[in-house]
Amino acid sequence: MRRLSMVMRRMGTASALHSQSVAKRVGLSSVDLECLDMVYLEGPVTAGQIARHTKLTTGAVTGLIDRLEKKGYVERVEDPGDRRRVVVRVVAKNIRPIQDLYVPMSKLTTAYMKRYSAAQLSLISEFIEGGTEILLGRAKQLDEE
Repeated sequence: MRRLSMVMRRMGTASALHSQSVAKRVGLSSVDLECLDMVYLEGPVTAGQIARHTKLTTGAVTGLIDRLEKKGYVERVEDPGDRRRVVVRVVAKNIRPIQDLYVPMSKLTTAYMKRYSAAQLSLISEFIEGGTEILLGRAKQLDEE
């Protein structure tokens, strides 16, 4: 258990370092890149959803969206469900250069995962999903204390 805990910590650090390298390459901060990824993964989101995800103030979120919009990575559009509200969505064609930076890592990771059976990959996925929920829950506890 101790080894696994240390390995997970190292992986978290390596992931953060990789994100920083990608962010630097495309002229974004790490927070801006993580926000862009959240918008990409979650689909169109509101500024409030971004604030909850990043734990930034609404003013800071406005600046973050402005920076991403200026670079052409996102756009503000009318929410089809509520015309009074604006959502932020990714401009797919403009994030292609960022996605291309992840291709080598994706190929290496896919090749590495082929060493494992479907059952093993399922167990690893379940473990990581559970660990992610624990991390998010603890972050919420810390924010509420």
